[in-house]
Amino acid sequence: MSVERVERKGGAVWRVRWRDEQGRARSKVVGRKRDADAFDAEVVRRKRTGDLDLLSGGRQTLADFAQEWWKLYAAPNLAARTLRSYAGLWDRHVLPRLGSMRLNAMTPEVIERFRAELEADGVGQPTVYRALALLQGILRRAVEWRRIGHNPVKAVQKPRVRRQREVRPLSPLTVEPLRAFVAKRRKHGARDAALIGLLAYAGLRPQEALALRWEDVRERTLLVEKAADGQGGVKATKTGQARTVRLLAPLADDLAEWRRSLDQADDALLFPNGSGGVWNDPAWQTWHRDAWVPACRTVGLEGARPYDLRHSFVSLLIHEGRSVVEVARQAGHSPTMTLDVYAHVFDEFDIAERVSAEDQIAQARRDVSGLCPPGSDEAGEAQETPANPYSPSCLPRISFMISSVPPPMGPRRASRTARSMPYSRM
Repeated sequence: MSVERVERKGGAVWRVRWRDEQGRARSKVVGRKRDADAFDAEVVRRKRTGDLDLLSGGRQTLADFAQEWWKLYAAPNLAARTLRSYAGLWDRHVLPRLGSMRLNAMTPEVIERFRAELEADGVGQPTVYRALALLQGILRRAVEWRRIGHNPVKAVQKPRVRRQREVRPLSPLTVEPLRAFVAKRRKHGARDAALIGLLAYAGLRPQEALALRWEDVRERTLLVEKAADGQGGVKATKTGQARTVRLLAPLADDLAEWRRSLDQADDALLFPNGSGGVWNDPAWQTWHRDAWVPACRTVGLEGARPYDLRHSFVSLLIHEGRSVVEVARQAGHSPTMTLDVYAHVFDEFDIAERVSAEDQIAQARRDVSGLCPPGSDEAGEAQETPANPYSPSCLPRISFMISSVPPPMGPRRASRTARSMPYSRM
């Protein structure tokens, strides 16, 4: 380490020289001798404490570091859907505003300004929260990889994101007309009825149902340990843990009837695609368009999602008088999340009105057996709707959403426009 005087046209400056922990020569030029001496003392202090690498690590821009983060951490560890979501957040919100900034220039004040600008531009609170969460995750790796000393996003207050709508479970009296309608489809009617029944009466997430195999269907339970990844493969469940779910008798009968029509081996999928593999996202979107939407329209459901069927199973368990812990275990939630999502369902339940889930389903089937939506196979097919030209799958893809085949391309570098924004001068 040394401090030396350097003569320039504008006057003398001072250069501090040192070697980093890898033995590489480093230097920094400052205008005054006292500043040079102070920085030299800081180099000595960091060398003693083992933090010398932080002096030069923070000079990397966020955009450059994000490229590294994407390649080393995100692509190998995160699900494809998460990668696509992060790609959109990065391209639209983070890169244009912060991409050209150096890591060591990112302070809590900068992050506060970033949040304020997003809100001023009309970005919704859930998106602001997710953008800050993405940025915090990236900078967490920067801290762990010794590029910066602390994560500035941790000190910033995140917006509170409230649930936009209360969970409204669909009762068996609503589920059964849906099953009856899709069963009339010329193609895949039995499959679609079995799939809706599985979602409603076992509470599986759609991705979990699509990854279920016959060997997972046991005498009294379903074993849930995998989920479809949206690209024709499987991954771990959302929580990363396996669980068993109670197999209700009416659902067991439905699945047995569905299997008899297939005559498949134990390791086969319950709901395979045309080649016997796992559905990908386009296949699921096609099913949603051709089966789910017409069925909902027929029974008068507006804005219902296949995922909402999962709430039906939870409601059935609650009305049986099951404990929060038991409901959470079968739903694949934590007890805290179960109370947060289903508190109003628990509040409405009266212990004196407990009723068996199987009895509710059986009674609903008796009630709707003569009231199913009329129509022949041809009528069911005629109500299939065309593709929505405004759906996300029909919009042009941006940046590293260019391909749905893993892995996406990864974050881009900051554009010239981004380099000229106020954040790059702070």
